[in-house]
Amino acid sequence: MKELALKYGCNPNQKPSRIFMEEGELPIEVINGRPGYINFLDALNSWQLVKELKAATGMPAAASFKHVSPAGAAIGLPLSDTLKRIYFVDDVKIELSPLACAYARARGADRMCSYGDFVALSDICDAATATLIKREVSDGVIAPGYTDEALEILKDKRKGTYNVIKIDPDYIPAPIERKQVFGITFEQGRNEIRLDGPALFENIPTQNKTFTDEAKRDLIIALITLKYTQSNSVCYVKDGQAIGIGAGQQSRIHCTRLAGQKADIWWLRQCPKVMNLPFKPGIRRADRDNTIDVYISEEYEDVLRDGTWEMFFTEKPEVLTAEEKKAWIAQNTKVALGSDAFFPFGDNIERAHKSGVEYIAQAGGSIRDDNVIETCDKYGIAMAFTGVRLFHH
Repeated sequence: MKELALKYGCNPNQKPSRIFMEEGELPIEVINGRPGYINFLDALNSWQLVKELKAATGMPAAASFKHVSPAGAAIGLPLSDTLKRIYFVDDVKIELSPLACAYARARGADRMCSYGDFVALSDICDAATATLIKREVSDGVIAPGYTDEALEILKDKRKGTYNVIKIDPDYIPAPIERKQVFGITFEQGRNEIRLDGPALFENIPTQNKTFTDEAKRDLIIALITLKYTQSNSVCYVKDGQAIGIGAGQQSRIHCTRLAGQKADIWWLRQCPKVMNLPFKPGIRRADRDNTIDVYISEEYEDVLRDGTWEMFFTEKPEVLTAEEKKAWIAQNTKVALGSDAFFPFGDNIERAHKSGVEYIAQAGGSIRDDNVIETCDKYGIAMAFTGVRLFHH
């Protein structure tokens, strides 16, 4: 098949719409559903991300994409009991495969942004992973294959309309890519930079020059994730998964703050006071996610005022105070931070430090590198200048 007609483009008024190959056959097969234009943008970008994560780490990988940027990305490390609870997979009776763990991490890190996502899996989708996917609100999934049992589970999702795409894992695109803007064709070489070599950590200008193996792994995950994130972007990673992604901001400090806030929320969800919120039986997953997000925020009164809390809880929870939040966030450590370009000022490092960042990988090359290095040294942060810019548009 050389082309596939789509219902419409980015918006319903943008017709006609299709995907097609100028040479050869499309490397994808639609097994179920009818994916749209944005679905394919998410699917094809997210597939590249998980394929690179698998190649770099040797572990199954998963990503959760929304509007052509990742909301989450992870490799298949085992889940602690705490993570199972905050990702709402602690009630699953089947054993979670490494791929299922990767998916649970990618989908669970930022549940608000992953709502209605497109999923990418590096490996053949198994029944355990399909079971977790079926429970969430999602537009579709792309993977190199599906077991018969997994396919049966996924085809039953969304009244049989769930989008399931199979991609040829051996497909290699042309080295030159093109796109049109306002009728003008842009052409460039594909970004084939590898982000898994020791050269990434050769230029370490900070006093602390020690990167653990886990830190290097997490920084590689951050950089690969940023390669497929709308710029400007930064990514906080811990224990093999993105915990906060700041995408598409014109100001880098706003990226760092946004991603840091997401990382803080991920960590606060593990606070016992949050984990033990007395939710009413049968509350919908989306309502629970939103209620937790509001409860953690400064807008907590929106779910705790009389006449409202009764909709979500069996009893009125105590407020999670600013002092309690600050004390809990201070316990987060060993966080890695990647940036798709240089940090221009030390304010980015000040903000990152508040979210437990101890390791940084960034391009370097700012006229204020000295200020950035000085701020890292102030907190004992190890920082590598990779010399690699990762803008993505």
